[in-house]
Amino acid sequence: MSINSKETSFTSSDASNEKITAKMPYKSYRPRSVSTCSTDSCSSASLSEDDTPVRSKKQQNSSGFSDFCIKDIRLKDFGKREIEFAEQEMPGLMSLRKQVMEDKPLRGAKIIGCTPITAPTAVLIETLDSLGAELRWSACNIYSTQNEVAAALAEAGFPIFAWRGESVDDFWWCIEKCFEGKNWKPNMILDDGGDATNFCQAKYPSIFKNLIGIVEESTTGIHRLYKLLKAEKLLMPAININNCVTKTKFDNRYSCRESVIVSLKKCTDLMFGAKQIVLCGYGEVGKGCCQSLKGLGCIVYVTEIDPICALQACMDGFKVVKLNEVIRQVDIVITATGNKNVVIREHMDKMKSGCIVCCMSYCHNEIDVAALRTPELKWEKVRSQVDHIRWPDGKTMILLAGGHHVNYTCSSIPSFVTSITGTTQILALMELFNAPIGRYKSDVYLLPKKMDEYVASLHLTTFDAHLTELTEEQAKYMGLPKNGPFKPNHYRY
Repeated sequence: MSINSKETSFTSSDASNEKITAKMPYKSYRPRSVSTCSTDSCSSASLSEDDTPVRSKKQQNSSGFSDFCIKDIRLKDFGKREIEFAEQEMPGLMSLRKQVMEDKPLRGAKIIGCTPITAPTAVLIETLDSLGAELRWSACNIYSTQNEVAAALAEAGFPIFAWRGESVDDFWWCIEKCFEGKNWKPNMILDDGGDATNFCQAKYPSIFKNLIGIVEESTTGIHRLYKLLKAEKLLMPAININNCVTKTKFDNRYSCRESVIVSLKKCTDLMFGAKQIVLCGYGEVGKGCCQSLKGLGCIVYVTEIDPICALQACMDGFKVVKLNEVIRQVDIVITATGNKNVVIREHMDKMKSGCIVCCMSYCHNEIDVAALRTPELKWEKVRSQVDHIRWPDGKTMILLAGGHHVNYTCSSIPSFVTSITGTTQILALMELFNAPIGRYKSDVYLLPKKMDEYVASLHLTTFDAHLTELTEEQAKYMGLPKNGPFKPNHYRY
C-alpha cells in the first residue's frame, strides 16, 4: 500500500498539472502581504467551489477505494510532491525502513494512529505499511492536517479520516471511524495527545483491554496515561515517547526553537526586536522558544512552577515572574506548560491592546478561550488562524490558531525532527508488538537507552559526523560496553 509502490496512484503529466491549476479560482492567488501561513497552501485552495460538508461527500480514489473521509481527493498530486520533499529530509526513518522492511516486523499489527497528518507523518505511515502493519488514521488536532497529504494517502489506499478545520464533532467522528473498519479489530494505538486512547477506553472497552500496547508522544497524552494507571484502568503496556531523549531533546526543543518564530512571523508579520514576551513554562519546548526569541532581541520573561526549571531559566538569563506581574506590559504571551487555564480571562482583561496570545503545547485549553465567548467581546477574523477580540473600550487582543497548538496550525514541524521522533515511535511499536508475553506489564515505560542511541546514529550520516570509538582499555576504565549504551538511564543530557 506504500505510496511509491502503486504505479497508478500519482502518475501525472505536466499537462494534467496545468489543467488542475487552470481550474483554480482567482481567490487562490494572494498577494504576498496577505498571511502565507500553512493554511494558505494548496491544501486550502479548493479546486472548485464546494460547500458540501466533508462528511456528506461520496468519495473514492482512482482505484475505487472509498474507506476514507478527506477534504478533496483531487489534491493528491500536490500531496505526493509534499511527501517526496519530506522523504529527502528524513534519513533515519528511510534508513530504518530499508533495514527491516524485508522482515515485516509489524505483520499482524493493526494500528490506529491519531497524530498530525502532514507530509512527514505520511512518510511514517508509508514506513509502517512497508513493515507489515495495517493502519487507520485520524488527526490529533482540528487544524493540523495538510489536505493535500491526506488526499495522497487516500489515493494510495490508506483509510484516512481528517481534514483541516474540522469541528469538534468532526474530530471525534473521525477518531470513531478509525475503530469502525470492516473486519477490523485494532491491537495497537499510536497517539499524540491521548484522544484515541481515552476514546477507546471509554467507548470500546473490549478493544481497549485487548490492546497489545500504546505508544504516546506528547506531554498531555503521557499525563492522561498516568491518570489511567493511577486509577488502575491502564490494562496494557504503554511507551512514553515524549520523555525519550530523542523526542524531548530534539522535537520538543530544536523544532520549537524554529517553528515558534515561523508561526508568529507568518501570522503577524511581526518585528521581534525589543518586543516583551512572557513564556509560560520552561520545559524543553519553553527552552527552545526562549532561545530563539532572545536571539532576535526580545525581552523574555518566564513563568514556572518548578524551582529547578526556574533556576535554569535564571541561569540562562531570563527573569522568572508571575504572569500577573508582567501581563499589563508584554507584547506577546506564549504558553508551553501542558496544563489547563494557564491564561485566564482575568489575565486577558489586563493585557494591553495589541497583545498577541498563542499556545505552543499539545494542551488545547491552556488559554481559556471559552471565557472570551461573551456578548460584550467582539470577534473578528482578520487572517487565516488570526482573530482580533475587541473589548468594549476598544482594546484588541490577537489570538492565534484559536488557542490551539500554533506551530502545527500556522507553521509546520520540520521533517528532520519528525524523522527522529518517527523512528523512535516505530521502534517502540516493534518492541511492544514483538516482546515475549510477560516482558511488559500494565505500566508506562521508556525505551532502553540503546534504542535512543540507535535512533541518533541513524541521523548522523546526514552531517557526515564520525563517532570516536572507545578502546578496550577506555571501555574497561569507564565500565561501559564498547558499543554502548554510553550513559545510564538517569543521565539528563
